[in-house]
Amino acid sequence: MNEFRDNLWAPWRMEYIESLDTPQSQPDCFLCHYRDHPDDSGQHVIYRGPMSMIVMNKFPYTNGHLLIAPLAHKADVTDLTNSESSDVWARTRDAKALLDRTLGAHGYNIGVNLGRCAGAGLPGHIHIHIVPRWNGDTNFMSVLGDVRVIPQALDKLHGALLTSWRELGLPSSDSQP
Repeated sequence: MNEFRDNLWAPWRMEYIESLDTPQSQPDCFLCHYRDHPDDSGQHVIYRGPMSMIVMNKFPYTNGHLLIAPLAHKADVTDLTNSESSDVWARTRDAKALLDRTLGAHGYNIGVNLGRCAGAGLPGHIHIHIVPRWNGDTNFMSVLGDVRVIPQALDKLHGALLTSWRELGLPSSDSQP
């Protein structure tokens, strides 16, 4: 049999799989790392402000999957100040407008996973997921093989999102001119 036809290779997933080993081997909070060691292009940061940031999910559910997080390392919605909460939701609104313009999604899943048992891959730093959806985007790959097909490279989409961000006149990022 043809090896290509029998296997679907996704070697980029290994980094994520290895990060799930044990609590002792968990890497430091990547959102705090992004905050403390900014490399917006390499980290696929869309926006970095005084209280929050918008980043592309490194292991997306679908194309355009974004994370909106407060800069402060806080685990729960009840830990956020009123200002932090307002800012994070304002950036969620901006992220949705950005995805509308850039990708033309038909709908969105927007939510927060609190605690590992609720699906939080990073339970110590609260963040909102915004996942673009399209009519008919549930296909045989996810149903039969628990596989996601992401149609665009993160770097290419990052550039398109930054262009749309500027065109929309959204707040400028602290780290961008």
